[in-house]
Order: sequence, then structure tokens, then C-alpha cells
Amino acid sequence: MSDTVTPGTDLTWTSDELMTVAASRLLTAGMTCFVGIGKPSTAANLARLLHAPDLVLIYESGPIGAKPTRLPLSIGDGELASTADLVVSIPEMFNYWLGGGKIQVGFLGAAQIDRWATINTTVIGDYAHPKVRLPGAGGAPEIARNCAEVFVIVRQGARTFVEEVDFATSPANAPTTVVTDLGVLRSKGPGDELTLTAIHPGVEIDQVKAATAWDLAVAGDLATTAAPTAAELTALRDLEAASAVD
Repeated sequence: MSDTVTPGTDLTWTSDELMTVAASRLLTAGMTCFVGIGKPSTAANLARLLHAPDLVLIYESGPIGAKPTRLPLSIGDGELASTADLVVSIPEMFNYWLGGGKIQVGFLGAAQIDRWATINTTVIGDYAHPKVRLPGAGGAPEIARNCAEVFVIVRQGARTFVEEVDFATSPANAPTTVVTDLGVLRSKGPGDELTLTAIHPGVEIDQVKAATAWDLAVAGDLATTAAPTAAELTALRDLEAASAVD
């Protein structure tokens, strides 16, 4: 990813860094958030470190109120349980906490996503004879169905933002916000297609449309994402450095 310079400063950042920072800004103080591993976890932990110290991070393996000092390698990382306020069994997590509607936001990744915010994390190609077999659903279908809102973080390209997903792992149910390396898209829930509501600095609308396999709707009041601040970049880079595996 090429570096971008913030006008009027000496700050440089990559599109991945802006994507992560923009996603972290969606999470606010006091939220309960069911976190996926990878970019969702990076963004969620960045939010907790920066502007939402009482953000309640919940992971599929049972930790509630996890406060990891580094990014977890998996949902089974001991750092999650050892820093959590509470650890519950997986059946309790899904039946009582998630199924009971007690979690506000689900934060997920995607291998493919369509205009209705249907997510595929199962296979690329035919299910019986796939080109690529992906990690699978995990708890994503239940997260998408039971959380009041879903946030997705994923790089944008025509092979990811597809006309029709190869497998519907997580059908769209909740209002969804998708943060990419190009901008921000939102839907209001089932039957409402994703609309481009903001673009990142230096990105053109045509660039976003070219990275989308369908005719992308664009909001009339299209906004521009604020560039990362020095504090956001420092916190993100420190977090990633602390999490690096030798």
C-alpha cells in the first residue's frame, strides 16, 4: 500500500491504517461488541485504547470484557481469558448473551460481500469443489442475526464486492456499516442495499465504483473521512508492534 500524506502535516499513513482507524471510530464508549479475529480485533482494541476505554469486548470463546495487551492470535488466545471481566461457556455465550440480544455490535471480516451485505467466509467457487476453502462461519451467522448492528472491515475490490456471493455464510439481518480501504458503505438492514456514504482522502468515486462488481449507490451528501491523527497512528503502530510474532 502506498503512503498518503495528510495535507498541512508531515503525517504519512497507508490505506490499511486509515481503514483500521476509521473502523475503530465506529465504536463508542460503553458499547458491547462481539469481535472477530484479525482486522476487526485490531480496530476494536484500538478504540478501547484511544477513545472508548469502557468498550466491552466479547470474543467467541467466552471472554467478556477482554482487555488484551496485544492482539490475540485466535479466539483461544489465553490473553483474552486472563484479561477478561468474565469468561462463560460457549453455549452460554451463544444462547444467553448473543441469542438474548445483549450484544449491541458484531464486528466481522469478509472474503466476499454483496450489495445486500450478505457475507461469505466459507468458500470461493462451487461449494463441493471450491477454488479456495475459507475458515468458515464460526459464530458469524449468529452474530449477524442477533446483534443490533454489524460492522465489517474489508479491503475493497471487485473480487470481494461481488454481484452474488459464492456462499451465503451470514445473510444480512441487521443494519450494517462496511469500512474499506476506499471508503464507508452503509445499509439499513434486510432489503436495503449498501450505499457509499463516505470516501477516504485522495479517493475518487469512480475508483470505488471500479472496485465494486455491482452498480454502487452513492449518497447525495457524500462525506470525506477524516485523516488519521498522530495519536491514532501512534497507538495503532504501537499495538501492532507489541503484537508482532518473531
